[in-house]
Amino acid sequence: MSSDHALDTTLQHTGLAPFDARTESAPVAVPVMRTSTVRFRNLDALDRAQAAKADPAQRSITYGRSGMDTHAALESVFCQLESATQALLAPSGMAAISLGLLSLLDTGDHVLVADSAYGPVRYLEKTVLRRLGIQVTFCAASLEDLERHVQPNTRMLYVESPGSLLMQMLDMPALAQFGRRHDLLLVTDNTWGSGYIYRPLELGFDMSIVAGTKYVAGHSDLMLGAVMSAEPALNKRLHDNHYALGFSISADDVWLALRGVRTLPIRMRESAANALKVCEFLAVRPEVTRIYHPAWPQDPGHALWQRDCTGSNGLLSVQLRLTQAQARVFVDALTLFGIGFSWGGFESLVQLVDPGLLRGHSYWPQTEDALVRLHIGLESAQDLCADLAQALDKAARG
Repeated sequence: MSSDHALDTTLQHTGLAPFDARTESAPVAVPVMRTSTVRFRNLDALDRAQAAKADPAQRSITYGRSGMDTHAALESVFCQLESATQALLAPSGMAAISLGLLSLLDTGDHVLVADSAYGPVRYLEKTVLRRLGIQVTFCAASLEDLERHVQPNTRMLYVESPGSLLMQMLDMPALAQFGRRHDLLLVTDNTWGSGYIYRPLELGFDMSIVAGTKYVAGHSDLMLGAVMSAEPALNKRLHDNHYALGFSISADDVWLALRGVRTLPIRMRESAANALKVCEFLAVRPEVTRIYHPAWPQDPGHALWQRDCTGSNGLLSVQLRLTQAQARVFVDALTLFGIGFSWGGFESLVQLVDPGLLRGHSYWPQTEDALVRLHIGLESAQDLCADLAQALDKAARG
């Protein structure tokens, strides 16, 4: 695709099935290509494929675990989304995080991790990284705090922007400059932006990780992760470790993600528009202490969002002047919001955040207020606001 085209256009024309040389026709959707075994016409062909495997740019396949044309189509879509030269697929967003960290870190290395990053990263540190002799420091993603925690063996800065619980926007270009001064690998979880509304590789980061489970797939029916980079040396290391760790993705799930990404622009825009209407409703409710959503003008990260992003989505958190017991009444009273941990699908969801999860977040004001995370889906915003109103009324009475 020409670089002159808008991303919306590019997403509709990337990863299509090629024309058949004999019939000069092609299906609109890439067929689902399932296989475990790859056949070769002769040993010379196999030898060429084996030799080409050393170069990640050639994507040479000798066994079905690495995926065939369906997988290649989705990888090309992720590269377009993230301005990357390589995309590697993983069975989930957490698997993609594990792939990124385990590919680039060695025993004795130290990692700085923003304390607003995805919560299960702490579990990965406790159960795997620590056992492998990799040191991790969780700290605020401010330049001052990061400078205080840099060590001689610090190898990587790992962040998520915005953070998944409090939507904290980070100054990615400033963090990139910090990383360059200290010769650090710069890795970010970009699931919130998914390459469509936020492109961290263009802001100076080395590697972007996305849970394709969320907005890329868009229909809450598959698990998928992806790791993207534009640096040849990183591409090689990621490629080798991806093969060594044996990650494999179902061709059917890959096809579903390809289907989902075609409607990514309109789904994200509609979800984002609904979220702002919900913010307007919540802002005048007496129970609401603060709204965490970077596209909301009163959010402290709004200026960074305006500078670095091209849009928003439906994910927000709301701090409520309610006890935990009242907050439970509120969540249980909702009828249009499913109670669940995911987001990015067509449906609205609610999560009552465990106070224990917030203690390590420097961005949280450490109050007794309840925090509820909402994903605003594709329902009528008017209906969602009415549902929130009746649930807040019941919580207040409770």
